[in-house]
Amino acid sequence: MPSITSPASAIPNPVVTMPAPAIAAGIAHGGRLIEARRRFPSAPQPFLDLSTGINPHPYPLAPIDPARLARLPEPEELSRLQAVAARAYGVADPDMVVATPGTQIAISLLPHLLGCSRAVILSPTYAEHAAAWRHAGRPVEAAAGLEAFERGAMLPGTAAVLCNPNNPDGARSDRVRLLALAAGLARQGGVLICDEAFLDLEPDMASLGTALPHPGLLVLRSFGKTYGLAGIRLGFVLASPGLAGRLRSAFGPWAIGGLAIEAGCAALADEAWRAGMAERLLGDGAELDRLLLRYGWRSRGGTALFRLYQVRQATRLYAHLGEAGVLVRRFEHQPDLLRLGLPGDSGGWARLEGALATAALS
Repeated sequence: MPSITSPASAIPNPVVTMPAPAIAAGIAHGGRLIEARRRFPSAPQPFLDLSTGINPHPYPLAPIDPARLARLPEPEELSRLQAVAARAYGVADPDMVVATPGTQIAISLLPHLLGCSRAVILSPTYAEHAAAWRHAGRPVEAAAGLEAFERGAMLPGTAAVLCNPNNPDGARSDRVRLLALAAGLARQGGVLICDEAFLDLEPDMASLGTALPHPGLLVLRSFGKTYGLAGIRLGFVLASPGLAGRLRSAFGPWAIGGLAIEAGCAALADEAWRAGMAERLLGDGAELDRLLLRYGWRSRGGTALFRLYQVRQATRLYAHLGEAGVLVRRFEHQPDLLRLGLPGDSGGWARLEGALATAALS
């Protein structure tokens, strides 16, 4: 799959220390509809939000007993969720599964819990990983390309971080090669952190989680993106039992609410829904590529939940689409790229095509 990552040979120094921007400045993400209304006050409502990588077809949850919201969840209920997640993710032991209130909190806490002295991150990628390690006072290096990533990881006490498939370009890293890197990291007190947030709906990709227990490996899995239930705030860390136990203790009791437990148990156990959704989104992604190709957009890769495009006059097109009530994802440091999620219904597809047609005429 095409990648926006430049080959290491084309970069004089492919591993560089990343600057530490002010934490207060924050990181731009998709969504943020209230901010979008301020930016595009005349846009028709509601927005067609294609700026995130969240499944537009939410899992059909059964009604949940309101009494579940009136009491704290039981430890046995959390254990059940871990067991269901272990089966869904191919992990042999539920003790290697840590349920979290979204993977973002795990990303933020891992630099404080792992004891690694530095981080190297396969870049460009999801910016919160680098921000978390900087915020914890650790030096962060960005590696452009897998070879540079492997070289940068070969120092004692390194946390090597990557997304597989990658965000925003969907680039994939070889599983065998990553496991070899994890073994090398383990020998020198480091760890490979593999963020598999977008792997669930990629049926031809195998999770590194099936290699656990492994002393040099930790895997992150997202729930909300795959099942279109991002507001529930549920995610998982997969790790060897000892490390998983320390992480579970750090989160403390009742980190996961009853609603998230019920939703997680139902959706993760539904293998037929997941397989059908992967097939459906594969077709939707191909249709999005065909549509945008007609308007001169060039595909630069993606996953089942988003597509990345190189676009002439991307800044103008981003603004035009926003004024038409269609939100897409732009990148401040790569201004010729736009990332789009998938419309969820025929009305959404019509709105997108209408906005593209008017942009072509302007």
